[in-house]
Amino acid sequence: MNLRGIVAVSGRPGLFKLVGQNKVGYILEGLDAQKTKIVANITNTKLASLEDITVYGEEEEIKLADIFAKISAKGSTPDLKGDLRAFFLEVAPGHDQEKVYASDMKKIITWYNLLKDLPLFTEEAPETPAPAAEAKLAEEKAGDKKVKATGAKAAASAKATTKTSAPAKKANMTSKKGV
Repeated sequence: MNLRGIVAVSGRPGLFKLVGQNKVGYILEGLDAQKTKIVANITNTKLASLEDITVYGEEEEIKLADIFAKISAKGSTPDLKGDLRAFFLEVAPGHDQEKVYASDMKKIITWYNLLKDLPLFTEEAPETPAPAAEAKLAEEKAGDKKVKATGAKAAASAKATTKTSAPAKKANMTSKKGV
């Protein structure tokens, strides 16, 4: 199950796909039938990636992807208006019953119902790069920093040789009273 790029936005119902980012915020596309696009402000909007969400467990935290897999294997979801505790004990055994509220359970089942028909639900999660690949990337980044540093020195020396501009003229403020 590939949940990468799927986020929940604080203060907004439903789930969104992270499309991109600009200076102002994140560009998100709704996963519902309307496919609305919004820009979520970076400074006051909190995004939670479904890939990183876990549920409180008695011994260790339970990943949301694992819960979705168990719900999928079960085949059906219960009515959201009924008691969800028995169903949640089956799909997330070992969850902390004091910390996981009924609203959390409803939210997880609602998210499952939104995602189950999408093609990414049946995709495999992308693998993390191997340690050798990470070392190679780190070497490439170090090489890029050296290039950028020499470029910055050249730009600074070019800037020093340019003619400095004159200070801005002060505005002449006269009062209407003639004083």
